[in-house]
Amino acid sequence: MARRDQDKSIPSDADAQLFRDAIGLVRPLPAVDASPRKPPPPALPRMREADERAALDQSRRGDALDDQAAGDVLSYRRDEVSPQVLRRLRRGEFVIEDELDLHHLDERAAETLLRRFLVDALSQGAPSQSAHCLRIVHGKGLHSINEPVLKHMLARALMQRADILAFASAPPALGGTGAVLVLLKTTTHGRK
Repeated sequence: MARRDQDKSIPSDADAQLFRDAIGLVRPLPAVDASPRKPPPPALPRMREADERAALDQSRRGDALDDQAAGDVLSYRRDEVSPQVLRRLRRGEFVIEDELDLHHLDERAAETLLRRFLVDALSQGAPSQSAHCLRIVHGKGLHSINEPVLKHMLARALMQRADILAFASAPPALGGTGAVLVLLKTTTHGRK
């Protein structure tokens, strides 16, 4: 009986001919070289995630930020500037009155542009204010070989100027460690 079931599953020559007649002419499908590839995974926003982690770490540390504890966070104030003013600057509580973007410049061109920018900012400062806030975007130095060149040049150049009261890395919403907020002392000398 098992033999009869097997025989029924194998088509006879007549059945095969009937099938070919019903189907008609067929053409073979072209050969496929490889099996379809699985689509790549979606891109991960690594820089945004890193910025969010840094912001979370910063919020957990509170106001105890300095260059050693925070790694690549810039923070500087002159003695005449209170720690509270620096804290407000880090939080981005000052109105940004002007900004400069140094992205994709070499160190020499960036330093020249920075000096001109600060001279212009000094001349445009409101006489009623003792200081005004600037934002300087330097980038995170991702294309630098060893360290962020523009960031280090910027910190060095700002610390050497007597008219810079304080500077700090911007909060994440204003550029994070890729930007610096600067308090520039305005002089009332020669103004009415």
